Amino acid sequence: MSAAPTPALPDERLAAGAARLAARHAGRFSAETVTGLLTDSYQRLAETASVTRHLVVLAERFTAQRLDALIHVQDAPGVGLPRVLFVCSHNAGRSQLVAALLQHQAGGRAVVSSAGTHPGPGIEQHIAQVLAEAGADAADAFPKPLTDEVVQAADIVITMGCGDACPVVPGRRYLDWPVADSYGVPIAAVRAIRDDIDRRITDLLAGLPST
Repeated sequence: MSAAPTPALPDERLAAGAARLAARHAGRFSAETVTGLLTDSYQRLAETASVTRHLVVLAERFTAQRLDALIHVQDAPGVGLPRVLFVCSHNAGRSQLVAALLQHQAGGRAVVSSAGTHPGPGIEQHIAQVLAEAGADAADAFPKPLTDEVVQAADIVITMGCGDACPVVPGRRYLDWPVADSYGVPIAAVRAIRDDIDRRITDLLAGLPST
């Protein structure tokens, strides 16, 4: 069975997104740089996404995150709020759970992101429900590929089950959390995984610097 073809780039909508991002970063990144990064983001997401209807919107959001990471790397790595990156294989379950929970509990004390070494086609079943039960929100979550600039910008990289594919960049603090896989398990098991993650986040927050 052959793989589904990558959707063609919607030039007009992609150009409009590039124009918005270029205007936001005028004087920092050229329009050509922004357009190239947005096109790359779109193509990466299109390789694995199961739903492509909103792919241009997601690509613009993904590109905005990548540009923010680039700015941090260029200007002041290691300065400001601690940046925490969660990495798992598919960025569809565990890493989405932990990123949303930390964002909810950190109260603005950290910049949180997540990515996958082999991103899945969509967020796993039950993830949004168990987050809502904890008062956290995953409405805007989507699987994202791991990119160099996001790793470079991170102060703390926390891996969960991605093995040798996880990045190693000198000067970063690395933690590996042996969190159970949430793929295909009943909602009761996903709740248990969430609670395990919640305990780990409590310890992580206790060790973050005050600002």
